[in-house]
Amino acid sequence: MSDHSRRYLEEVAEIAARLDPARLDRMAAMLATIRDSGRLFVIGVGGSAANASHAASDFRKLAGFEAYAPTDSVAEVTALTNDDGWDRALVDSLRASRLCADDVVLVLSVSGGDLGRDLSPGLVRALDHAGETGCTICGVVGSGESHTARVADCCIVVPEVNPGAVTAHTESFQAVIWHLLVTHPTLARGTPRWESLSDG
Repeated sequence: MSDHSRRYLEEVAEIAARLDPARLDRMAAMLATIRDSGRLFVIGVGGSAANASHAASDFRKLAGFEAYAPTDSVAEVTALTNDDGWDRALVDSLRASRLCADDVVLVLSVSGGDLGRDLSPGLVRALDHAGETGCTICGVVGSGESHTARVADCCIVVPEVNPGAVTAHTESFQAVIWHLLVTHPTLARGTPRWESLSDG
């Protein structure tokens, strides 16, 4: 019998213990400063794009943000990719939305983007554009050596505890962290339906 389940849960516990609560509080405070004046764009690719969609929804419903996940529109993403190439799809979408200094880009990514290793080059282009606009950049990524980690105003790097499970743990903890943020006292403006039914 494999002990995979036990080891995996031990890794989850170790990652949670190694995350820095002060940095998470800092990200919440940073996001709070733009909520009433700017927009939140949550970007990711692959599994992180699915997380970006869910996160944008939660930031809208539970934390009162004008939030978007550019990859939610399959028509736009595939048109931009078809016409200009995948590397330009995210940045062109952000340009079309007139990303500006009042906004925030939140990156959810395993690699965090790395042109030297040809990892998520589209994210790198999007971040470079975000930097040019002067908007706030936040990230939840799996690599401290990534482009996101280098350019973000606040970046949470999910600790690597098992080289064979970086993707699984990073994408899982993206969800842990965005749920922490939308329920954070600094940001929370709504109660999820299930909790609203509780007598407590």
